Amino acid sequence: MAGSGYFPPAEAAPALVGGLYITATPIGNLKDITIRAVQVLQAADLIACEDTRVTSKLLSVIGARAKTVAYHDHSGERDRERIMDALRAGQAVALVSDAGTPMISDPGYRLVSHVRSEGLPVHTLPGPCAAIAALTLAGLPTDRFVFAGFPPSKSAARQTWYRDFKRGRSTLVVYESGRRLASSLADALAVFGDRQISVSREISKKFEETRTGSLTDLCVAYSAEDAPRGELVIVIASDPEAEAVAQSNIDSEDMLKKALVYMRTKDAAALIADLTGLKKRDLYQQALFIEQED
Repeated sequence: MAGSGYFPPAEAAPALVGGLYITATPIGNLKDITIRAVQVLQAADLIACEDTRVTSKLLSVIGARAKTVAYHDHSGERDRERIMDALRAGQAVALVSDAGTPMISDPGYRLVSHVRSEGLPVHTLPGPCAAIAALTLAGLPTDRFVFAGFPPSKSAARQTWYRDFKRGRSTLVVYESGRRLASSLADALAVFGDRQISVSREISKKFEETRTGSLTDLCVAYSAEDAPRGELVIVIASDPEAEAVAQSNIDSEDMLKKALVYMRTKDAAALIADLTGLKKRDLYQQALFIEQED
């Protein structure tokens, strides 16, 4: 795509003020990159990469020639100080991961923390993120969600890890490798029971695919197939019982507020307990809280 007109020429990139630029890069189609991200990568004095070999391919396409340094999970104080020295000197440093938004299950937060602690500028360039993209494809509630990164690789540890999210009212978003997908879904099924899920792969690429259905159905399907390549995003529906309890609490609160206008706290709690089947003691405490708020 270099020179094809998709990306602005490097010489047109505006000069940057010094600071750290957290720069999202494509997770699939290169045209998903923003014009601003292209210009920052073209104009940066230094680019900190999760893997310089991966990033160099993108830089070649967009015509960016800045010096690159590796910054990843195994980077130590020396690597971080090299970047900090550039920032202290007033240089513009771009931070990128191999794909997507840095620090979303990728390295970088320690660097940002150090930059913040010294009062140096930090800028973010929003862009592609596999977790958010998969969430939009899943057809599951998006008003409340939890992103949990990668589960453990061993089955026992993975089931323990999943249990932390069992009773949550939030849609759960996790990353998983293709070779562990079937076993991970089996562990999720053992912990959560049969919930609605989606599995997305190759997002924004030619063979993008999102499968939706029950945990049971997708667990069976993937167990019968060859393991998909690369990394995938699993989106799991929230606990239906927790949702039901939350809704009943909302309903009971509304009912209590109306009853308290006409009767004593104790009587209101007893009435709503008879109507809903909820515990009188819990409703009494809820009524007391309502009265304190009022």
